[in-house]
Amino acid sequence: MPVVRLLILSISCLLSVSCRGEERIPLTKESALVAPLIDPAKLATLKDRGANPRIQKAVAILWAAKQAGTDPAKVAADAVTRIGWSGSMKGNMTADALVRNLTIAERLGAVTPVDIESMKRGRAPTVRTGPYTGDIVSVDHIIPRAVVPELDNVIVNLELMPLKMNQSKNDKVGARQLDLARKLHDAGLLSDAGLQRLTATSGR
Repeated sequence: MPVVRLLILSISCLLSVSCRGEERIPLTKESALVAPLIDPAKLATLKDRGANPRIQKAVAILWAAKQAGTDPAKVAADAVTRIGWSGSMKGNMTADALVRNLTIAERLGAVTPVDIESMKRGRAPTVRTGPYTGDIVSVDHIIPRAVVPELDNVIVNLELMPLKMNQSKNDKVGARQLDLARKLHDAGLLSDAGLQRLTATSGR
């Protein structure tokens, strides 16, 4: 192999993640901040509801990226790539969940400078528009943690919601929860036992 070609290949390897042909990780500062918040290894070490403030922090980062002209969906996708889930079902679901939570925060008007600063610190912002104006924005478990505890700190299962709405929701299991559970199971984020437990609960 010519020396020049070897030199080019060596430089290419240095600029990529590795020399095995893996996808190059985008080095955006926003995705570098989001990735540790959704790292499954770190999430697995958290206590009850430990991931809740991480959702708020991630939303604040995505909001700031959007204001700077960066597509939040790209930041979320890049963050998923950083944790090694690029191109997987669980990765796509995680990225979608992050962007969905940003959209919810925007619709609730919870993106004032004061709210963004609160979320940067992992604290609840305030609902600024709609029927729940004045309420705080809580983090809801779409599939109740009381029903399937293993989903307590799974990013895909977490969603921003006005606190009063969250409290009225209780531990109900309906079509949305069943559909999400099946997808989480297919993605490898929910065990067989967890899916069976949820299915049994929905039949009561």
